[in-house]
Amino acid sequence: MNTPVAAKPKRRKRGGRWRLSLMLPAGLCLLIGLDAALLLLDVPAPVPAAYWAPAHGLIMVYGFVGALICLERAAALGKPLGYLAPILLVSGGASQLIAIPQWATGALLIAGMAGVLAIYVPLWKRQRADAVLIQMLGACAGLAAVVLWTGGVQIPLLLPWLATFMVATIAGERVELARVQLSARAEALAPVLAFALMLGALAATLFIDVGTVLFGLALAAQVIWLAANDVARRTIKSTGAPRYMAACLLTGYFWLFIAAAAWMLGYPNTTARYDTVIHAVFLGFVMSMIMAHASTILPAVLAVDLPYRKAMWIPALLMHLGLVIRIWLGDGLGLHLAWQIGGVLNVLALLLFVLVAAGSAVYASIDNGKKVHSS
Repeated sequence: MNTPVAAKPKRRKRGGRWRLSLMLPAGLCLLIGLDAALLLLDVPAPVPAAYWAPAHGLIMVYGFVGALICLERAAALGKPLGYLAPILLVSGGASQLIAIPQWATGALLIAGMAGVLAIYVPLWKRQRADAVLIQMLGACAGLAAVVLWTGGVQIPLLLPWLATFMVATIAGERVELARVQLSARAEALAPVLAFALMLGALAATLFIDVGTVLFGLALAAQVIWLAANDVARRTIKSTGAPRYMAACLLTGYFWLFIAAAAWMLGYPNTTARYDTVIHAVFLGFVMSMIMAHASTILPAVLAVDLPYRKAMWIPALLMHLGLVIRIWLGDGLGLHLAWQIGGVLNVLALLLFVLVAAGSAVYASIDNGKKVHSS
């Protein structure tokens, strides 16, 4: 009598890898934005297209980070129409690279941000959570920024709106992840602080001198809340992935407080202060948050394994070293060469992180394939 041979267990397929096709244009926007950053630093760039330089800010905020945020929310919603928003944001960011009117780029970005808000509405109806409300406020700030930009308002005056877009969105994510550990008072305060950021951004637009200080105060209050209620203060003492994530979070809060302090001193009317504010927020804080959450959020969105690797420390440390050189020596002491060196280190750090993350995903895929084959 023949003994039946047990069938090999099949590895469950994970749906959603097609979203990689939407991630690639956002990654291209990152590369273009970094090339533009090198042009602004007045150092050699792979593509020496001088007209790319003015696109640096919006293509990074909307074409890359905004598209990533939108893609993650669209995946949470689970509706095909939701994926139109990140496509519009990437298209709007990249459209600055060709000779089309500013209003056309603005229309794409406005449509994309309206799409982000349209994604949040059903998410809000599902659970009426403070975390979703805070992220909706962030999306409103991002929409306000592109509306004002399309109307002719200059980027320096839009910084509070752009910062609110990023900070409120990330704060909402942190509230969502830490909701179980938050006290009732802390959770109730979270949306109040997000509203304060919105009001501060509005004040900074209408009454530049006083409003800028008020925005700085609101931002400082938001940073203190984030740092005080984040489990990172405890997990920094652990090892492995929890320690790495905690380090990225805490250093991100540090740089965001530096930006808040600069705003509290008044409108960033000098090149050094402007450079400090914009890169403390969008590099020191935002990119630190992306590095911290890459191994937890991206796998859920892209349906690929992206485990923590010790090598992830290298680009994170390199980025913060670059910021120290750029802000403290370059902007603070007026050393132009230090400003350039710090900026180049920041670009290299982001490129290296992309390579490390991609390598981690590839190795994980190979390991999973070996496990399935051996089983």
